[in-house]
Amino acid sequence: MTDIHVPTMAELAAKGEAPDILFWVGCMGSYDERAQRITKDLCKILQHVGLKYAILGKEESCTGDPAKRAGNEFLFQMQAMTNIMTLDSYQIKKIVTACPHCFNTIKNEYPALGGNYTIIHHTQLIQDLINEGKLKGEGGESFKGKKITYHDPCYLGRANGVYEAPRKALEALDADLTEMRHCKSNGLCCGAGGGQMFKEPEKGKKDINVARIEEVMETGAQVVASSCPFCMTMLRDGVKHFDKEQEINVLDIAEITARANGL
Repeated sequence: MTDIHVPTMAELAAKGEAPDILFWVGCMGSYDERAQRITKDLCKILQHVGLKYAILGKEESCTGDPAKRAGNEFLFQMQAMTNIMTLDSYQIKKIVTACPHCFNTIKNEYPALGGNYTIIHHTQLIQDLINEGKLKGEGGESFKGKKITYHDPCYLGRANGVYEAPRKALEALDADLTEMRHCKSNGLCCGAGGGQMFKEPEKGKKDINVARIEEVMETGAQVVASSCPFCMTMLRDGVKHFDKEQEINVLDIAEITARANGL
């Protein structure tokens, strides 16, 4: 699938139409070259299953998560209120996002400011589509028997208890899912959360993402499955640290699903 038109809310509204779901792309999914590939694959999945969706496009701005985690509550509330006004102007009810940071902020922080929406993470949507038989894991790349380990993003796992959806999506492909020492509720941060992505690491014995990739190597996995663009960056940097780019591939659940379905 090459041709893909991603409609904006403004386009749909001009035609008097509304989407089934709004795709909240997020800063990383919009601007980071690697994360853009995740964005494209999720759009392919949404189009493949016939879900009517739209994005805000230029009307979308940062959720305010980095500002809030870094301690700038005033900036966070300004960013959040701007987004809430935009979402409410289009009467948005249901949102999907590929970023756990956006997911957590809209789900848990926006209600206090008057923004109440049903938001799901893309791994939850993918699991639902697999359960409904709309994604079969056929017609594309085979992951059968391939050793995959899954890294739990903090804001998806420990903060919101989403552990099974991404694993079910991988199990549906007959992959050999192997767990790291630190996983699920005992997962290990990639090192990017809390605004750390945008600053130099403090002095210490070892970077967190390097420690994480050491755990990946212990499993012997050929693929590290991620479901967060921040984790994606940190895990890839950890793999590069060990010069293991040829042996360990870092892929998002959406990318794996799209490949398996030949999208």
